[in-house]
This record gives sequence, C-alpha cells and structure tokens, in this order.
Amino acid sequence: MVINGKELSVSLKTQLAERVAGFAETYGRVPNLVVILVGEDPGSVSYVTGKAKAAAEVGIRNTTLRRDASISEEELLALIAELNADDDVDGILVQLPLPRHIDENKVISAISVDKDVDGFHPLNVARLWLKQPCVLPCTPKGIIKLLKSAEIEISGKEAVVIGRSNIVGLPVAKLLTDENATVTVAHSRTRNLAEVTRRADILVVAIGRERFVTADMVKPGAVVIDVGVNRDSRTGKLCGDVDFEACQDIASYITKTPGGVGPMTIACLMENTVECFLKRMDK
Repeated sequence: MVINGKELSVSLKTQLAERVAGFAETYGRVPNLVVILVGEDPGSVSYVTGKAKAAAEVGIRNTTLRRDASISEEELLALIAELNADDDVDGILVQLPLPRHIDENKVISAISVDKDVDGFHPLNVARLWLKQPCVLPCTPKGIIKLLKSAEIEISGKEAVVIGRSNIVGLPVAKLLTDENATVTVAHSRTRNLAEVTRRADILVVAIGRERFVTADMVKPGAVVIDVGVNRDSRTGKLCGDVDFEACQDIASYITKTPGGVGPMTIACLMENTVECFLKRMDK
C-alpha cells in the first residue's frame, strides 16, 4: 500500500486552517512566517514557493525576503536580528543551502529559539534529545505522522535509518526511539548494508542518492519511507532514494517521491508556525 503524503498533508492543513480562522478575533492577528531566500537555486525557489502556497491555504501570513547570493554573512545575521526583535514575526526560516561564504551553523544559531520553525536551533536539538518540549524538525515529524496515519505499529519494531544528517537521519532515529522502536542508524560506511536493511520492519531512507535502495535490501512486508528527492539521471523526473517500482511489491507500505514525505514536511512547517505563534501569545 502506498502511503499518500499529499492526502495526509491536505487533511493536516485543513485542520490548521480551522484553528487559524479564529485567531484574528482571539489574538488580533494571524501567525506570521518569514522565509529568507538567498540566491536563486532552483530547488530552493521551488520549496519556498510551495511554502508560500501552503501558508495561504492555512491562513498564515507569509513573507518571503529574497536576497542576492552575494549578501554577506554579517548582513544576513543583521536581518535575522531585526526579525528576532519584531513582535509581529512568529516564525523565521532561512532556506538552505546557503552560499559557501556563509556559515550555516552560525545563521541557524542566530534565529530566536522561540521563532525557530525548522527545529534546527541548537537548543531545540538539545531539548529533543533530552525529551523536553521543543519544536520538532519538520521532515522527521512528518514521517512519524505518516506512520501513525497508516496505523503502523512502531513500538517494539526494528527500524533502520539510512542517513545520519542533523536534518533528517539523526532526529528521525530519536523520534522512532521515543516511540519504542529499536533503531539502527546506517550510512555510506556501514558494512554489509543490505544485511542491515533486511532486518528492518521500518526502513527510512535519507541518503540523497537516486534509487539507492534496491529490492534485495528490503525485508518482505517492511514499511519503507523514502525521504529522498533526486533528479532521475535517465528521465530527468523527480525520484526518491528507493527504487519504488522494484520495492513496492515487497514492502507492505511504501511512500513515493514525489507525493510522499515532501508534502508532509511543508504541512508540519505550517503546524510548527502555528505552535510557535500560540506559545508566544501565551507568554
């Protein structure tokens, strides 16, 4: 069965829109998300456009600040400081990747932890690992929602995550652990990788290589979550890190790229923005 992230994201955005509809009367305004786009990377432009569309659907105010790729690190940090100080701004997102002359870690750390809708700030990361209330990173949060929407039992299952990035691999491993799965984090240097992945009841793939996971790497009946977004070298179309055609008859549940994890990432960004807004209003 294909887990349809697009359908679930529509449902989540509809629920958020119903909540946001009463905010103007209750709080005097709606949540405000500011996205900073540096340069004209086609992928980044596409992501930012999708976020603006989702914000409109939910009823969130969205502002995209476009800056040339030549912007200095100091200028970008100054812009973030202005947004941190602006009481009408509830969420700040700097679209990654940034030009090489800008330190991404410094930029992420500069965003107010109360407005960090991506969940990348070091304090939010620390709180995640300490099991304290925090803003969850959008893609891992969306993956857990996808699994639960399909009523997939996580507790007691063996999960394998391929990829150890701070954005997806490590945080989704932590969230799966919190749901009582037994988790292995695998990566490009894992020996006998196929033997490891074939143990997985739940296989999450976030390695950034087109069709990396093949049929022989999947345990019959496993749940396969494909996080990858790649450009197919043969057709030019979008594809995932999993060979979907080869694996769909082996897996019990599987996501497809596009239409799987991606829409849920954006929907969870909207949810994080609403949550950051409500926390700020309650202070």
